[in-house]
Amino acid sequence: MHMTATGICTAFAGTQRLARGTRAEVALAVRAALDRRENASILVFDDREARQLEFDLRGTPEEVAARYAETETTAGNEQEPASTEAPRGRGRPKLGVVAREVTLLPRHWDWLAAQPGGASVVLRRLVDAARHVGEAKDRVRAAQEAGHRFMTALAGDLRGYEDALRALYAGDRAGFDAASGAWPDDVRDYARTLVEGAFA
Repeated sequence: MHMTATGICTAFAGTQRLARGTRAEVALAVRAALDRRENASILVFDDREARQLEFDLRGTPEEVAARYAETETTAGNEQEPASTEAPRGRGRPKLGVVAREVTLLPRHWDWLAAQPGGASVVLRRLVDAARHVGEAKDRVRAAQEAGHRFMTALAGDLRGYEDALRALYAGDRAGFDAASGAWPDDVRDYARTLVEGAFA
């Protein structure tokens, strides 16, 4: 199960997956399930961060579908504001290079001068490396938080929950898989997909 598309969510009725799709599709599925069983316990999670969603299910099915279809269309059509930057001067405009001042101590300039490729090349490489490390840590943290959110909501009373949580934060994929192995299939599979990035 691949879960990266924006606006995609999953509904659970108890520990069984009820529906997965756009908010409009899932809202209709939830509405139909509640019409069949008024007291059904249904939780809906967005597939990116596992945050719980609440739907306004008032009105006809057509009105419910239209309400969430409009929300998705609006979100999908957001445009970035026009750039207010002044035109670039000399440099390498095709590469998007921007000239700005950098203030360093003499020892920093001495070190940069001794590196192959020049100061600009070295600085760009250092910034890229730092960004890569930061992004990797952010991905791990986001996966841990999403998994924790979902597991607390649907797996908190299941055997192995605490062990799975410890394994998640320890980066122990085998431990997580073992601890979640006896969970209901839909809960286990969704949790494992959410936390995949924590073990990368």
